Amino acid sequence: MRSNLNERPSAITLRAVYSALFLLIAITTAGLGQASAPKFRVIALAEHGGIHQPFVDAAKQWLGDLSKQENFSVDYIEDTEKIDDDFLSHYQLFIQLNYPPYMWTPKAMAAFQKYIEQGRGGWIGFHHATLLGEFDGYAMWPWFHEFMGGIRWKDYIAKFATAKVVVEDAKHPVLQGVPASFMIENEEWYTYDRSPRPNVHVLAHVDESTYKPDTKTKMGDHPVIWSNERMKARNIYIFMGHHPELFQNEAFTTIFKNSILWAAHP
Repeated sequence: MRSNLNERPSAITLRAVYSALFLLIAITTAGLGQASAPKFRVIALAEHGGIHQPFVDAAKQWLGDLSKQENFSVDYIEDTEKIDDDFLSHYQLFIQLNYPPYMWTPKAMAAFQKYIEQGRGGWIGFHHATLLGEFDGYAMWPWFHEFMGGIRWKDYIAKFATAKVVVEDAKHPVLQGVPASFMIENEEWYTYDRSPRPNVHVLAHVDESTYKPDTKTKMGDHPVIWSNERMKARNIYIFMGHHPELFQNEAFTTIFKNSILWAAHP
């Protein structure tokens, strides 16, 4: 017997088709929602203006690309007015993008201290974050002074120098995929009144014998990447951070990426 081409599908068949379509749409929508939700949120306190602006601008562009690849979000602030406990509760990682340890509101200082001491999120600080002392009419922040290993800013290589950075703890997650030593060009290399060692876990130091051009501005034991393991928060200080060309340095960008993925997850 020939089938009737004009025969309409039964109501039961139509309901089955519609149910399957609705289920497919629901699954697809849920999948898209999961893919778009960031794995974690980052707040970056970025220094605004001045000689470090090109570095900050390059960092923002690089972070924008990385955040898409690794599925996290980044928000930026240029002062500490918004920072309090509630504000920080929305972020799993705090990046101090060359912003110094002064010009903070008392409310922000208290909230940040709890954030770090209680491990409410991770922290990465760059370069200017160790400009510790009395600057621009602001007093030393005692807690941050201890957080950074009890150091005080002393001097810097104003005319810049290229030097070799030597890895001390190659097993640390931040230094995975980083060569045993690497060159950093045209950096101003801060010196401090003392080494932060042994108050911090030193991950890398600069070999001052490799300075080109050579300089008398040296401190002997000269750590440049370290972590304060006395805090619950995963934290990394990275001294390098003056020139935008650092984002063309594979060792530097690997360290930055590793630091983000490590510090954002307790």
